[in-house]
Amino acid sequence: MIKKSKKVIALGLMSTMAAAYMFGSFAYAKNSTEKPYTPSSPAEKLEAYIKFTQILSVIESQYVDEINTSALVDKALDGLLANLDAHSSFMNTKEFKDLSVQTKGEFGGLGISIGMKDGALTVIAPIKGTPAFRAGVKSGDIILKINDQATIGMNIDDSVKIMRGKPKTSLVLTIIRKKEPKPLKIKIVRDIIKIQSVYVKTIEDTLLYVHVTSFDQNVVDGVKNAMEENHNTKGIILDLRNNPGGLLDQAVGLVDLFVEDGVIVSQKGKLKSENLSYTASKEGTNANTPLVVLVNGGSASASEIVSGALQDFNRSIVIGEKTFGKGSVQVVMPVGEAEALKLTVARYYLPSGRTIQAIGVTPDILVHLGKIEYREDPVLLKEKDLKKHLESELAKIDANISIPQEVNATAENNESIVDASIINEEQLHKDAQLKSAVDILKALIITNKGKR
Repeated sequence: MIKKSKKVIALGLMSTMAAAYMFGSFAYAKNSTEKPYTPSSPAEKLEAYIKFTQILSVIESQYVDEINTSALVDKALDGLLANLDAHSSFMNTKEFKDLSVQTKGEFGGLGISIGMKDGALTVIAPIKGTPAFRAGVKSGDIILKINDQATIGMNIDDSVKIMRGKPKTSLVLTIIRKKEPKPLKIKIVRDIIKIQSVYVKTIEDTLLYVHVTSFDQNVVDGVKNAMEENHNTKGIILDLRNNPGGLLDQAVGLVDLFVEDGVIVSQKGKLKSENLSYTASKEGTNANTPLVVLVNGGSASASEIVSGALQDFNRSIVIGEKTFGKGSVQVVMPVGEAEALKLTVARYYLPSGRTIQAIGVTPDILVHLGKIEYREDPVLLKEKDLKKHLESELAKIDANISIPQEVNATAENNESIVDASIINEEQLHKDAQLKSAVDILKALIITNKGKR
């Protein structure tokens, strides 16, 4: 956590923030036609501060209702931060305390990551195995209401506060979903969110499938162990779909498993202290096994750093749909003892120098979510069917040959035993993106072009 001078925050920011709140709606509306940035002179800053104090004085003396000055200033701070970007905010005493509960304590949640997209509260991704995932919430859903409260004008922090609550209590999300004729209502029961971040499976015995659902502290070790346990694999599919991000050091460490040298990601801000670079090291690197990365609109932040860096290093082929576009850095700065400022202080940049903020990562090969319809060739007989056919024909000629009797078909006998550690052909055809990833990975293996 970064602490700033109380004096700077109290004197240098309060007036400017409040003034921006008063005129924020006008500035926001004309954002697309704003003049290029020019620094304010000392005289202009002083004039702005005076303007704020004059307006505050008028409100205090003439507004029709009695109003608390501290509450008015808090609203001004809310307005200013909300107009900066979707991730910056002012946290009053209660909100700052809630943040401490979120980072240190246990709370009930839904298991979704949300963001602002085109001014709408949007689901980045539901996390696998959580209440929201089980209830059917999908990446890209626009949240119209939380219970009976409309989300228009609501910021991310406020929406999170409403959605969080005691485990086993419920709420209803009203969502707008693409291609649905009317809004959907989804009831979700809150629960303690426990996430398994790395799922490992095999495909056709020779391909390793690694699904990273979020970037917690176990990701690098989980992926490293998977590669060690499957050291004979011919190719790797890294699935980052619906991964909302997480810890930066885990994203850097994951890329470092596949890249020998170079800057993986850098962050740049106004202050020199925020300008940092994270580089790859050669030790323990798998630079040769062909690699394909899967992404979609639910891949954000750390997921975009991993997929974009591997793409820039020409270490992998990225397949799927364009990612969310969240590439900024926030820090929490205490203001006094009980309040805080959450402020965007830097942006992430990929090895090529491009940013992902509001842009995202564009896949090398665009593949939309869907199924692949297929049918077996009706002309060809399978081996077991051919054997039955021949036995039947022989029985017609020789009465001494008996046809083996099959066990009575029941629901129990017809049940297929599915190995959870293997992705079979039927499952592949239900996921067009994954099927494309497998086909492209096979091509990389055949042509030996998976090396950096």
